[in-house]
Amino acid sequence: MYDTPLVIGGKEFTSRLIVGTGKYSSLEIMRQAHEESGAEIVTVAIRRVSLPGRGESILDHIDTKKFTLLPNTAGCYTADEAVRTAYLAREAGLGDMVKLEVIGDSRTLFPDVQGLLEATKTLAREGFVVMPYTNDDPVTAKKLEDSGAAVVMPLAAPIGSGLGIRNPYNLKIILETVSIPVIVDAGVGTASDTAVAMEIGCDGVLMNTAIAGARDPVAMARAMRLAIEAGRLAYKAGRIGKKLYASASSPLEGVPDWTS
Repeated sequence: MYDTPLVIGGKEFTSRLIVGTGKYSSLEIMRQAHEESGAEIVTVAIRRVSLPGRGESILDHIDTKKFTLLPNTAGCYTADEAVRTAYLAREAGLGDMVKLEVIGDSRTLFPDVQGLLEATKTLAREGFVVMPYTNDDPVTAKKLEDSGAAVVMPLAAPIGSGLGIRNPYNLKIILETVSIPVIVDAGVGTASDTAVAMEIGCDGVLMNTAIAGARDPVAMARAMRLAIEAGRLAYKAGRIGKKLYASASSPLEGVPDWTS
């Protein structure tokens, strides 16, 4: 079935899976998982890695000819801090795409909406392709779009929780509310969670812990790749409607009654 590419900041991607770089047991396992995932975008936390030219870096283990780097502002708790981190990434040659995080609480890692909106406006004005991590609130999603976000990335559940999609109905409303891509970020635990996100109609899923923390990260990366593909195909195919009562798979209308 024909499908359109995922477009972010004018760039086309055939994969709708974005993967991270943290929590892997080794850099070799990370590399293998990235390959198996089929992802084309890899996100890296700028505050937690050595930038090029400053010693060995995790970036040395990512094939930048194959993967587009998506620097993120993980660990930033103010808009100013996030903006400075994004500038640092761009000056280091990592491009204009940025996954924007402005954290409001260290225990839940929920976003600071006011700070997120402020940073989005600033970075969008300065030519960044802003991809903000946000809560699953349709009002906030629309405000982020109006502030210049190229994508909105609502959480499925708290970061690293593995709880799966806690509120699919909010995601559906967000999809109806904004005209930019919606990429689920945070909370995915296994392949079925990923498939649900895609079946709802989300444009992609970003994950890290679900793969890196699995017993076999490389196998889980493949599972996530297949879930993205299956969920997207099911969405494009169009599921049947839900009914309260049974509906026979082989209707009997017009079939002779041989028992009479």
